[in-house]
Amino acid sequence: MPDTSSNAALPALPPLTDQAERLIALGVPELAGIPADEIRAYARSATAGDGSGTGTGTGTGTGGTLLAVHPDRAPASALTPLLRRGDKPGFVVVDMPDVDDFAPAGVELPDPALYLVTGLDRGDRMANWSPEEALPALVAQGRTPLVLGEGIHWVLQQPAVLERNHCFMTIGSRLRKANGTLDARTPAIWISNGTGRDGRERRDAPKVGWCWWGNRHTWLGFASGTGRGECNHR
Repeated sequence: MPDTSSNAALPALPPLTDQAERLIALGVPELAGIPADEIRAYARSATAGDGSGTGTGTGTGTGGTLLAVHPDRAPASALTPLLRRGDKPGFVVVDMPDVDDFAPAGVELPDPALYLVTGLDRGDRMANWSPEEALPALVAQGRTPLVLGEGIHWVLQQPAVLERNHCFMTIGSRLRKANGTLDARTPAIWISNGTGRDGRERRDAPKVGWCWWGNRHTWLGFASGTGRGECNHR
């Protein structure tokens, strides 16, 4: 596969305490049913636990530690409109009304409403790979693909991670059909061109959509992390 990695370094994730304040400012406590002070306390404890609230990673991305709200409490349909690129709010494509039915597949999320994701990477080196090709490669590297909610949280905290020609899929989320098989769609987050059913007014807006499991896209990497965990220092 060709290496189409971006040469641009992305800014570091904010400290966990700043991430908590960002979620609070966006109204996430209200939509998730979690008191703002609980989010603040969690972030402070997690920061005390690892000494900094940040970390290092490899590849194109930031590494660091991301504060995430469990998708059972903050579904993708509720988080996506909070995304911004310039003055454009995020949106879910019209042919993905079942976006909240895409659940973790092959990955385990911590049970608590709040948890941490470490060592984030946008996966530019896998641009022009299909999800089918990328998943075993990530697993072989000891990495875990992000679920859609985690990808949205990443863009909420670090909007610069979404760049034209360098966006990403979140293949840790899949939709299981009634017969037990997996839907061929895989979620992704990218930037709208304002064409088709998106509408011209949505050009340059952050967009949650889907791609086929077996298809390749030169402008989509595969977001992943080194692990997930709970804060045990409260």
